Amino acid sequence: MSTGQAINEASARRAAVTLSVSQAIVGSVAPISITLGGLAGHYLLGADKALATAPVTGFNIGVAIGALPAAMLMRAVGRRNGFMTGAMLSSLGAAIAAAALFTFNFWLFAFGLVVIGTGGAFVQQYRFAAADNAPPHFRAKAISWVLGGGVFAAVIGPQIVMWTSDLFEPVMFAGAFVSAIGLGLLGIIVLSTLHIARDQPTHQETSSEPARPLSEILLQPRFLVAFACGVGSYALMSFVMTGAPLAMVACGFSTDDAALGISFHVMAMFAPSFVTGQLIARFGKERIVAIGMIMLVGCAIVALSGIALWQFWAALVLLGVGWNFGFIGSTAMLAETYRLSEKNKVQGVHDFLLFSTVAFASLMAGFTLNTFGWNMLNWTVFPVVAFCLVLLGLLAFSSRRGAVAQPGE
Repeated sequence: MSTGQAINEASARRAAVTLSVSQAIVGSVAPISITLGGLAGHYLLGADKALATAPVTGFNIGVAIGALPAAMLMRAVGRRNGFMTGAMLSSLGAAIAAAALFTFNFWLFAFGLVVIGTGGAFVQQYRFAAADNAPPHFRAKAISWVLGGGVFAAVIGPQIVMWTSDLFEPVMFAGAFVSAIGLGLLGIIVLSTLHIARDQPTHQETSSEPARPLSEILLQPRFLVAFACGVGSYALMSFVMTGAPLAMVACGFSTDDAALGISFHVMAMFAPSFVTGQLIARFGKERIVAIGMIMLVGCAIVALSGIALWQFWAALVLLGVGWNFGFIGSTAMLAETYRLSEKNKVQGVHDFLLFSTVAFASLMAGFTLNTFGWNMLNWTVFPVVAFCLVLLGLLAFSSRRGAVAQPGE
């Protein structure tokens, strides 16, 4: 390794560590919002609880609408300043949510979670920043380090819920969001030390074949299957996860029990990422996506088998691992469907459609749970998974036919 390469890798390591620490701190605001969004919505509403999960929907809408502006802002002012802005938005959203709880204002609370979600759109970019700043041989490790911060966020966020939710009793849940203000501010301090060697892509990274029309890219069979599986796995995860804390509390368990369940779930979402790439390389993207879908079915089966605390927790763990395999595998499939010159527009459209669907799923979770109950929430998993598995099967069949036909052409 040359001196220049060593310096480059040293800089990449420092940036990855900084982003990992920030992921653990600022990323903790998301589990707080997900754990308490539905419960606080239920607390703030009157007799009709159908919109209880609307604040969680607001969080997901914030992530969706913040994705493109976050990328545009960071191109204009650099990633460090952009990420510090995102952390500030997380603090601002938490302050609005806390104020809404003190004033008993449901819609202000939902708006606060929209702002938190917008800040979360910046957090979603941490792993890309770490990878773009690293030499090729270190990129996988850089991403893993940042994802490792997500595992810590899965612990920190729910622990804050457990220790601070009753801090301002009789105003429920306000303490956790006041604490989240501090997380965002601490994140700004950590991110102020971030040094990204290269905010703009190199000529090699921007050079590629001419971009095709967007419609041509989106109508490719492989894109459609990857998109369906990615949206299906993410939407189902959001649908079940959003309803789970409400269902646990309705079954007589405490908010702390619900927070621990979400903690186990988020850890299950992130922890497998350290090996998912290796599994994809060994077994193939389609198989890993299919295994993820089958795990989502396993989640539904466990959830339908009873309402003991261990069944809720086990279902949430399976839900997290299933999401990890399904979403990362489908994302890897998706990356094969567009050229480098098409990356920005395809990823932008994909993420907007994805998080719009996820937001709708989180909203419907409250309606379904309130109207039909926890069991119906889980029965919904089966047809969605079946549809995705059929598409994967058709794609595999089509690929085999093409491989067989080629030698005789």
